[in-house]
Amino acid sequence: MGFGLRALENMGINETFWRGKKVLVTGHTGFKGSWLSLWLQMLEADVYGLSRLPPTEPNLFERADVGKRMTSLHGDIRDLSLVKKTVSAINPDILIHMAAQSLVRYGYHHPVETYQTNVMGTLHVLEAIRACQGVRAAVMVTTDKCYESMEAGEPHRENDPLGGHDPYSSSKGCAELLIASYRHSFFFESTSAAIASVRAGNVIGGGDWAEHRLVPDVIEAFQKNRSVKIRNPHAVRPWQHVLEPLSGYLLLAERLFNGGHAYAESWNFGPEAGDMRQVQWLVEFLAGKWRYANWAVEEKPNFHEAGALRLNSTKARDRLGWRPRWSLPTALDKTVDWYRAESAGVDMSVFCQKQIREYLA
Repeated sequence: MGFGLRALENMGINETFWRGKKVLVTGHTGFKGSWLSLWLQMLEADVYGLSRLPPTEPNLFERADVGKRMTSLHGDIRDLSLVKKTVSAINPDILIHMAAQSLVRYGYHHPVETYQTNVMGTLHVLEAIRACQGVRAAVMVTTDKCYESMEAGEPHRENDPLGGHDPYSSSKGCAELLIASYRHSFFFESTSAAIASVRAGNVIGGGDWAEHRLVPDVIEAFQKNRSVKIRNPHAVRPWQHVLEPLSGYLLLAERLFNGGHAYAESWNFGPEAGDMRQVQWLVEFLAGKWRYANWAVEEKPNFHEAGALRLNSTKARDRLGWRPRWSLPTALDKTVDWYRAESAGVDMSVFCQKQIREYLA
């Protein structure tokens, strides 16, 4: 199931590095976790997952039969004993922590669960790594929303102040502080795991059915010839296809494993400056893909959302050689293609692998 060597070399990813590596992904049943698990399987890694059941119905994990070629374990990262036992039993070479409560609106309605999952869950994973001598590298996934919002200011760099107005964003800022504390306190020696945190933008792609996510909501409405209501049409977000940050996570994990603590820092993986677009632009682009497409602006939401989020990924470009590969129009085209194929009954495991290969081509 390997890739063409030239395609991987162009990205800086070493296919032979991943072959046979034992990799544990938390949150593997989620949208991003499912795509990452499929990619790792294609790289012939020995993939394990720890997660709660898929968060939506339908979901990518089941649609693409992600669990077929990996060891899939169901559990909650809020359970410290379970997390420590699982990590110890698997003894992975690399751990990629993606399990999270990832929705802003849900965070307003369930703040305690959001902090328990995103802060205490991250603490539990760090404690499990600290107790497991086999882990050489860990990539801890947070979000672009962990920064103290500067609204219309410059794109965020990794050393900008952390913050977060809403519970979700704040919980991710807390997680970043926690990761940094553990890195300085426990993971600074050459014999310990090299740990990095990663911050991506607003990811899009096939297989996302989460509530109150713009692209899935819009595509579902347009497919069913329904009007859709849009929040904050002038809000700016760093849109990117899900494969973009995942390629960065893989590249960084390899560098952490081989280069150790020289890469144990925080990293942004965001889109090109021109792809940090307003919500309205994205909706109008998608509307052009359907004969009948109608949308309207929702009444003012009763909760705060940042007006503008932008990421500066210069550090990842300069030190890792990472760069985005798909423009936003291409990313949206690939996303529409995915949902149309799914509606037509195509084998989505095969289709996901096809899109991963297209991304590398």
